[in-house]
Amino acid sequence: MSAYASADEYNLADLLCCAASREVKDNETVFAGTGLPMVAIMLAQKTHAPKLKLIFEAGTLDGRPPELPTSVGDARCETGASRSSGLFDAFSIAQRGYVDLGYLGGAEIDRFGNVNTTCIGDYLNPELRLTGSGGNPDVNSFAKRTVFIMVHEKRRFVENVSYITSPGWRVKKWPEGSWIPRRELYGSAYRGGPSAVISTAGVFRFDEGDGHMYLDTCHPGKTVGEIKDLCQFDLDVSRVSGETAPPTREELRLIHEVLDPDEIFIPKKK
Repeated sequence: MSAYASADEYNLADLLCCAASREVKDNETVFAGTGLPMVAIMLAQKTHAPKLKLIFEAGTLDGRPPELPTSVGDARCETGASRSSGLFDAFSIAQRGYVDLGYLGGAEIDRFGNVNTTCIGDYLNPELRLTGSGGNPDVNSFAKRTVFIMVHEKRRFVENVSYITSPGWRVKKWPEGSWIPRRELYGSAYRGGPSAVISTAGVFRFDEGDGHMYLDTCHPGKTVGEIKDLCQFDLDVSRVSGETAPPTREELRLIHEVLDPDEIFIPKKK
């Protein structure tokens, strides 16, 4: 492997991109939305997962663009693709259980991986109306694993999200409102759930038994105590494995010279 870069050679966006890229396994079918996830997945395609099959959300299947598209609807997504279709086909493939990994974002998340992209406060009289669900609940429900990439602030890592846009490992059963395991609620449609959260502070994972989030690695410069204080719930820090691995120099070269030289999504360290 190429040598790891020193702290003065990369920025936070580089670190997040590389951490996200390393969640991809070779031969997987991966669902990508616009932004940093596109760079991360294409980086994986050019490094350790050359046989991954990339689905762009707008409907291009198994695309291999030579350069970074500006969105999932960019015509460049079609280069080398097995099929160029639309949203219906992309989400139908997910619904049929063929998506191994999906990348998503969110405004709020709780200890069970329930994610809110709908509103802050009461739904009928919100303090803030957010962008809405988009494909968030679909990808989160249909993919075998989901990775969330989020800004880490205490107001975002909450005890209970204002609105469950995308269900985590413990969800409410309606109409009584009792909390039950995701597997129980989904029944035969169950395929998996949130796998990791890559925030601007660290990498988090979920316990396979109780569904609780725990801290896996701290980003360079962050301490366990600082990260724990950035959560409104009692974060499990008993399984910290160390520091998040920095980008390698080869990964930085690919990001800034091959994938995103125009700094559309990832600015270069100045």
